[in-house]
Amino acid sequence: MNPLATTRGPLRRRIDAWWQARSPRTDSLLLTQRNVYILPTRGGMLFCFTLGVLLIASINYQLNLGYVLTFLLTGSGVVSMHMTHNTLRGLTMHLRPLAPAFAGDTALLEVVLSSPKGTRYGVGMGLRLDEREAKALSYTDVPAGGQAVLHLGFMPATRGQHALPTVTAETRFPLGLFRAWAVWRPASMLLVYPQPERPASPLPPARNVPGGGARARASSSGEFEGIRMYRRGDPPKSVAWKRSARSMASSGELISRDSSTHSQQQLWLEWQQGGSGDAEARLSRLTAWVLEADRRDAAWGLSLPGREIDIGQGDLHRQQGLQALALWQA
Repeated sequence: MNPLATTRGPLRRRIDAWWQARSPRTDSLLLTQRNVYILPTRGGMLFCFTLGVLLIASINYQLNLGYVLTFLLTGSGVVSMHMTHNTLRGLTMHLRPLAPAFAGDTALLEVVLSSPKGTRYGVGMGLRLDEREAKALSYTDVPAGGQAVLHLGFMPATRGQHALPTVTAETRFPLGLFRAWAVWRPASMLLVYPQPERPASPLPPARNVPGGGARARASSSGEFEGIRMYRRGDPPKSVAWKRSARSMASSGELISRDSSTHSQQQLWLEWQQGGSGDAEARLSRLTAWVLEADRRDAAWGLSLPGREIDIGQGDLHRQQGLQALALWQA
């Protein structure tokens, strides 16, 4: 066993604990002298070695032009170091509100960079995943007194409420001799819905309402009955807007819900109907059903062990159902 590999784990954990103590979680971070770090790159170390060789040669051979070249390059390196550090110092990073994502899909972080003074060139940002340094960086220039937006993506593997990965900002502007970087730990949490079943199973049959009339059926096209063409005088709340959008594109007609049959079309998505698989497979199927029922503009309810969401429809109802599926615990 490599002894260096055995000591790397505890040493890395100590370094990470130190980072976390110096970088509390926040959705907005101002980069200052305290949280911007700088070290020479490999090219910068080679540059310093070259300066040492030039200095020794100039001393040995009493080359006045050698002294001039050595000190000129040294001054350029010092100026480059200050410019690299100042590119990040004074920059403000802000995280915009997050949209929920589905497990297995890419979640996007929208980061806004603001520069109160000069233009910042070559600012890169990336995500640290699984305690590794960010590999793929997205670069942008931030105008003076303006803002720039970067999108950082990662793929959450499981459903639930997730803390965001650590964000790394860095630059090597202007000469690449030094690398300045900062570590940012956003405070927001990402809500991850279960991955929808693909391909999705057919929706279960609609449930009869006690005291209702004929059994609710699905039409040959797969859409639930209980709709009709718009009649003059129908209230706006009775218009099936999603169906109407498709109808307007083809025939130019609005679609209304039929109040006489609407009460018979209560679709219940129940845990027992989710198949014989494990809990995650059932949640995946129920997620696909919620999305399909919402796409069809059908009224639906959700029944989970220990949780029930009453019949409803619309965007807020869909979000409520998906959130319940994401946060469900056995």
